[in-house]
Amino acid sequence: METSPEILYRHVENIFPVFRSITGRGIRQTLEYIFDLTEGFEIHHVASGTRVLDWTVPDEWNVNGATIRRTNGEVVIDWARCNLHLVHYSIPVCARVSRGELEKHLHWLPDQPELIPYRTSYYNHDWGFCLSAKQHAQLTDEEYDIDIRTELGPGHLSYGEVLIPATHPPGEKADEVLFSVHCCHPSLANDNASSIAIAIELIRNLRNMPCRHLSYRFLFIPGTIGSITWLARNRHTLRHIRHGLVMSCLGDDGSPTYKQSRQGDAAIDRYAAYLVETRWGGKVVPFEPYTNR
Repeated sequence: METSPEILYRHVENIFPVFRSITGRGIRQTLEYIFDLTEGFEIHHVASGTRVLDWTVPDEWNVNGATIRRTNGEVVIDWARCNLHLVHYSIPVCARVSRGELEKHLHWLPDQPELIPYRTSYYNHDWGFCLSAKQHAQLTDEEYDIDIRTELGPGHLSYGEVLIPATHPPGEKADEVLFSVHCCHPSLANDNASSIAIAIELIRNLRNMPCRHLSYRFLFIPGTIGSITWLARNRHTLRHIRHGLVMSCLGDDGSPTYKQSRQGDAAIDRYAAYLVETRWGGKVVPFEPYTNR
């Protein structure tokens, strides 16, 4: 079974417009899209407030609209025009604020004046907007009307999972290769709509190949809290996982990059180095802790 570039582009076109976060309607819509295309795919829902290791599943967050308006009613920033404008997990706000107060809640990139950054506030009750530096320069009024229509309350965290079992040895649970794909970012084609698209087609291809000695498990999860939630609910599976890979940012035109495991001496590090450097002309980089800015 072969996958054409057109099929991958079609997946990205279908899921790119969906507004996703770590919880909410968007991530469920994305998982349902994968469900319709993937045999054996299961969607799990974990209630807000559930303890997962030393974390807690957060409240569910959904957005109905968000704007910054001049006091004459003119819309300056509108989430409906670009869903990167709203800081994720912004609390509901309906207020007139001074220019100085608004400034505390704005995010922009001075060195990239055309671009809108992506910011989150998952675990802090706050609000904010992201905008281009050009848009920021146009905010010169003394006051602005803020209208953030979000819902934040008890709900669920959702993630998807599919296992492609090995055919040998019969009757025994085989070791697994685990693929993790985060699916919580909105309007970001490379990070990570590209990886969702490729994972869908990889699963469909593996279904048509003999997996004799290793099983393949794919997780479609929200970043960080999704991994923690799955680990807390699947401790019995961990001893069977031989290799683990995170599929991320697979859609740009650069050469492939593989980030090593923490110690850099896992078997998968050697396999990946051979493929990435020798076969594909890419590069291997050492592990560095992830920092969420």
